[in-house]
Amino acid sequence: MFVTVALGILCSPADAKLSKDEIYLAFTQTNDAFTRANQVTDDTEQAHTLYQQAIAGYERLIEAGGIHNAKLYCNLANSYLLTGDLGRAILNYRRAQRLDSSNPDIHKNLNFARSKCSDQFPFTTQKKILERLFFWHYDFSMKTRFAIGGICFAVFCIWLALKFWIVKWPAVIPVCSVTALIAIAMIASVAVEQHALSTHRSGVILSESVIARQGDGDNYPKSFNEPLHAGVEFDVIEQRPGWLHIELPNAQDAWIPTQSAELI
Repeated sequence: MFVTVALGILCSPADAKLSKDEIYLAFTQTNDAFTRANQVTDDTEQAHTLYQQAIAGYERLIEAGGIHNAKLYCNLANSYLLTGDLGRAILNYRRAQRLDSSNPDIHKNLNFARSKCSDQFPFTTQKKILERLFFWHYDFSMKTRFAIGGICFAVFCIWLALKFWIVKWPAVIPVCSVTALIAIAMIASVAVEQHALSTHRSGVILSESVIARQGDGDNYPKSFNEPLHAGVEFDVIEQRPGWLHIELPNAQDAWIPTQSAELI
């Protein structure tokens, strides 16, 4: 089952439309609705109503409060999952994961939601191999990779300085070579992800079902015998008015109406 992520006190950013007091009040009321919904075990309708209140509150904090917090997105996704909206649950787990890719609870919740999807598209073997070979790129958050890279680079610079001033400095070249390689790997990983975020878009299908087609129009033939369902994740190949050209996890491509999905 999914894991509830505890939220801490949220700060009011400079571009927020709500005041600090309004954000704090909205946060308190939303958290209270979410907690009470989790405690309701014998009244499905009441729990559903409370989760809907939590959803409205979390989205208000994001949109009007200007807050983009991994834990906030995770609990918003939990609320959607518990109301049966699988598409928006996966969408917000992915948004939470983008902000904190090293959080194991977010990974666990996302994998649980994915297991509930009607359509299962296994990732290509190439992607699985890349995820294993470059595990730090996929498992560590950008902040963590940047910190590790910075520390290793600092250690390497200190070693060089000591080597220059102390002629008989102990031979620790292998260790320093490793720190230099780690620094390069981490900084390169951050640079690659930054480039991907600026040029690459992903999304999730939100409609209960949508017919994927071979072109950007309803007159084109179907790409698959069955429609795609809520929760299917994709990468955007191309975007045209009213249509998205998407690539599924198994590398198949198709066109879907823009209104049937939302980008992460």
